[in-house]
Amino acid sequence: MKYPSKKNQAAWKAWRQESIVNYAYLVRYIASRFAMRLPASVLFDELMSAGSLGLIDAVDKFDPGKHVSLETYARYRIKGAILDELRSMDTYSRSMRKKIQDISRAAKTIEDEKGRPANDDEICEALGVDLETYQNMLTDIHGAAVLSLDDFIKTKKNDVSSQTRFQAGLSGDENPEDDFYRAELKSVLVKAIKKLTEKEQIVISLYYYDELTLKEIGEVLSLTESRICQIHTAVLVKLHAGLDSYGK
Repeated sequence: MKYPSKKNQAAWKAWRQESIVNYAYLVRYIASRFAMRLPASVLFDELMSAGSLGLIDAVDKFDPGKHVSLETYARYRIKGAILDELRSMDTYSRSMRKKIQDISRAAKTIEDEKGRPANDDEICEALGVDLETYQNMLTDIHGAAVLSLDDFIKTKKNDVSSQTRFQAGLSGDENPEDDFYRAELKSVLVKAIKKLTEKEQIVISLYYYDELTLKEIGEVLSLTESRICQIHTAVLVKLHAGLDSYGK
């Protein structure tokens, strides 16, 4: 159905209802992906509710003149709404967040000393734990690490709202300062990703670009889902460590 003028209230309301129904599947799909890496205490219905509000907001604020498809815009808004909801829940304990900080700090120290990302053995030595303990830590903090990196990537105005960040990235209303900041941050991220191992880069590509689940990535790489989870978490921590000095 073609996007109608809002001046034609009847046509616009019909388009709005049809669009919400057509893209409702995205809410369940995205919420399911989040649920895979969250503690059991987080109810799936809460993710669905937040995602649904994100979809409705996307439909209501969609502007075809911005040259972004409604599906693309809806995906960003649904993800942003769920992230904001998780953040408001304070889902993860202080001890879990401390693990992320400890690993990130160790990785950053090693990277500064070696001039390259730290490997597992070096991080284990810095933390004073064996490899099995370290890998178990990565499994435990996976979901929290996702939120931790997302929290870190914010605008110059220190905006911690995913809603604002995601919308700003698509609205086309950016000022030159915002444009410069995003271009600079993108450059820093690209450089950090290029430092990762080939396997780590493949995991990132399959997860974020091809949108495969951890289980599906494991099947592609002939590794267990648990091992892919650990690799993904280690990558997030390394990226966080690589970005740590950015903006200071």
